[in-house]
Amino acid sequence: MNRENQMMSSAMLKKKQITDLDHTEAKAFFLKEESYFNFDLPKYFVFQKLLGEVEKKLNGKALSDFYNNTTSNGESKTAYPCDYENVNYTLLNNKDGKFAWRPFQLIHPAIYVSLVYKITEENNWKLIVEKFKEFQSNPEIKCYSIPLQSDSKESDRATAINNWWQLIEQQSIELSLNFDYVLHTDITNCYGSIYTHSIPWALHTKPTAKDNRKDNSLLGNTIDRHLRNMSYGQTNGIPQGSVLMDFIAEIVLGYADLELSKKITDAKIKDYQILRYRDDYRIFSNNPQDTELITKLLTEVLIELGIRLNAQKTILTNNVVRDSIKPDKLYWITTLKRTKNLQENLLLIHNLSTKYPNSGALDKALGKFYSRINRIKKYEQNIQVLISILIDIAYKNPRTYPIAMAILSKLLSLLEIPETQKDIFDAIKTKFNKIPNTGHIKLWLQRVTIKIDREREYDELLCEKVNNNSIKIWNSEWLNADFQKLLNETSIIDEQVIKDIDIIINKEEVQLFKSVYDSDMNESTPEFQTDTMSIEKTVECF
Repeated sequence: MNRENQMMSSAMLKKKQITDLDHTEAKAFFLKEESYFNFDLPKYFVFQKLLGEVEKKLNGKALSDFYNNTTSNGESKTAYPCDYENVNYTLLNNKDGKFAWRPFQLIHPAIYVSLVYKITEENNWKLIVEKFKEFQSNPEIKCYSIPLQSDSKESDRATAINNWWQLIEQQSIELSLNFDYVLHTDITNCYGSIYTHSIPWALHTKPTAKDNRKDNSLLGNTIDRHLRNMSYGQTNGIPQGSVLMDFIAEIVLGYADLELSKKITDAKIKDYQILRYRDDYRIFSNNPQDTELITKLLTEVLIELGIRLNAQKTILTNNVVRDSIKPDKLYWITTLKRTKNLQENLLLIHNLSTKYPNSGALDKALGKFYSRINRIKKYEQNIQVLISILIDIAYKNPRTYPIAMAILSKLLSLLEIPETQKDIFDAIKTKFNKIPNTGHIKLWLQRVTIKIDREREYDELLCEKVNNNSIKIWNSEWLNADFQKLLNETSIIDEQVIKDIDIIINKEEVQLFKSVYDSDMNESTPEFQTDTMSIEKTVECF
């Protein structure tokens, strides 16, 4: 079997990439709520209706037709979005329980829909699809992060994660038959470093883009302008938090793949394979010098784009199989053991969180712990100890906020005294207030309390929006009054969802995949009886 066949050894691995869609299908894909934002929010935040209303408002017209015009001293002046701050809404997410943070952005709906329209015009979409074919012309450089459209009931996001496991981890292990070395590296602050002017370079070549900087007919310039309009005119960085921006990042990174391919050819290196998933690279070869030379060439390409590799995460190894698996996953596989009680189970997860903070294995371990406790009706041991361990995990591992809050909602429900619930929750809220940039956790803390005390206040604009629709999320002063009214009056809070959700957060609200634990157990078995001691003696968490 040749290497190409090995790389695609199973037809099951092939999913429908967005570049396989026609321009009409692509527009529908990007205008889905799931594409508009792809980070975790409580399910009562809904944006589909708003996107639909904005689409009807634009109706194929240029966004500039709706700019606000003011008259001063007899002169008419047009407002431009690039002259205004906070056009997008930024949700700050603490990364490590200390001072590192990541900004997720809800793009201004009017600019978002306008950008989708431009990208998916028939000729523009044809240009993009052809460019991606060029980016992927070298079979030795494989990109597996082009956005995917789910072909099942599974969400697009879950499909993408499954695709990563099958096409990156599994193929990396397969490549150990062909290569003795692999180098892992990634880009530092990828989205925050992308130079918006590099998008025209990628789509039209650098010389053409530079010679036609003001040519509004060039798609690359149109995308560039939309990005600067939502970022106060800045040319460094693109928003993080949507499939559309993931796709735009792929335009730049695909261009980098093409330039790297040219340099490797010039260097006469032939025995290699590169797997890339967004800003993560795995470079395989049989000669460590070749691997390091390719990394040097990659560095040169990225520097031209204003991007740099993360030296601390650049590792060369000759153990391809072991190092093809993420270390947190490998550790957890080798650590799994039967646990007699919930506290022992949670302490084991706490240890994982210390060794591999914010890891995928940690998220999955908490998901299985949630499944373990979900059917418990009564717990006679110290629940506050479990809550303390859980909150310490969440405090230092922001990736776990949604599932941790689901577990917290269940543990709080097991406390029989409402005053005790309130005191513990107040202590939790105070603890999280000690660290900066915690807008994301406040949204999930609000989800924990929304069915008990909806009016409880949280210092986060989206939280305030839940109870006050007049709160403005995006700065829309640059739009005319009629468009502003549409944005202000179209609610992004679904009251029916709030009415229907339970006090205890359901796992479907916070997990992408069905728990393995759930599939292994049957509700009719003794493991799910309400006797707590029976549960703890018989249920194996993993």
